[in-house]
Amino acid sequence: MGRFVIIGAGGVGRAAAAALAEAGHDVTVVSRSGTDPGIAGVTADAADAADGKAVTRIAIGAKAIINAANPRQYHTWERDWPPVATALLAAAEASGAGLVTVSNLYAYGRVDAPMTESTAVRPAGRKGEIRARMWADALAAHEAGRVRACELRASDYVGPGVSRRVSLLGDYVVGPVAAGKPARMPIGSLDAPHSWSFVPDVGRFAALLATDERSWGRVWHVPTTEPRSVRQVAADVAATVGRPAPRVTTYPRWLMRLARLSPTIRELDETRHQFERPFVLDSSAAQQTFGFAPTAWPDVLARTVEALGQVLEPQHALLGDGRDE
Repeated sequence: MGRFVIIGAGGVGRAAAAALAEAGHDVTVVSRSGTDPGIAGVTADAADAADGKAVTRIAIGAKAIINAANPRQYHTWERDWPPVATALLAAAEASGAGLVTVSNLYAYGRVDAPMTESTAVRPAGRKGEIRARMWADALAAHEAGRVRACELRASDYVGPGVSRRVSLLGDYVVGPVAAGKPARMPIGSLDAPHSWSFVPDVGRFAALLATDERSWGRVWHVPTTEPRSVRQVAADVAATVGRPAPRVTTYPRWLMRLARLSPTIRELDETRHQFERPFVLDSSAAQQTFGFAPTAWPDVLARTVEALGQVLEPQHALLGDGRDE
C-alpha cells in the first residue's frame, strides 16, 4: 500500500480517491477549500494547485500525484493552466512522486479517423496548445529522469459527479431528457458519432495508472464505450427513464450569435469541430494492456440518470458565465 495525492475535488478526483482508498491506499485530496470529500479513508488538505511549495509539502512521501484539477473558468485557461502545470511538475520532481495528468483530446485538433495515442498532435487553438505543451514538458522531464510521468486523455464527460458547465451532454441532453424535456445542443451535428467518457471510469483509470509501473512515460486513452451521436444518446436516455423518444434540436444561429456575448460560448468556437464531425476515441491500447473494460453504456446512462434524478430543469448554464469544476 502507498500514499497518493489527488489535486482537484471534482468528479474525476473523487472517483480516483474512492478507487485508491478502496484498494487500501492512503489518499489525500487537495483543493483550495480543503473540504472533506466525505469518502471513507480519504483525507483533505487545502492548497492552491499553482503553489508548488505547498503541493510539494503535501506530496512528500507520496507515490504519485494525480492532477485532476480544472480551471474554474473555461475562458481563463491561458492564464490559469500554465502556473498550475509548472507547479505540479515541480512538486513531483521535488517530492519524488510520479505525476499522472488527467487531460482531454484538444491537442489532436481536427481529425478524420478514430484517435489513438499515436495520432498527430495538431491543436486547433490555444486550449489545445496549452494541453500539448503540458504533456511535452512532463514527457521531457520524464525522459530526462527527473520525474515519472504519464497522461490519460478522455473524451467529453458524461456521468455522475460532473459539475454544471463541464458536460455539454449532461447539461443539454441527459438532464433535460431525463426530466421529460426536449434536448437542444448549442453546437454541432446531432448525428455525428461521438465518444463520451464516463467520469467514474476516468477516475478509476487515473488511480490504476498511478499504481502500475507500466503506465509511465506515455499517453493513455481512457477506456471508453462505442461512440453514440447526440440523437442516439437522447433516445437512449428516454428509453432508460421509460419516456418516448424526445425532440432533439440545436440552437438557432441567431441565438448563438447573441450568446457569443458570453466569454464561455465564444470559447466553444475553438472546439466546435469536435461536435460537427465524427469524434471517436480508440482506447484499445489501455484496455488490452491493463485489462480495464469501460462501463457498459446502459449502466453509464442508468447511473447518470440516477445521480441527476428526474426533477431537473434544463441546465442552460453554458449560456451563462463559465465552467466550474
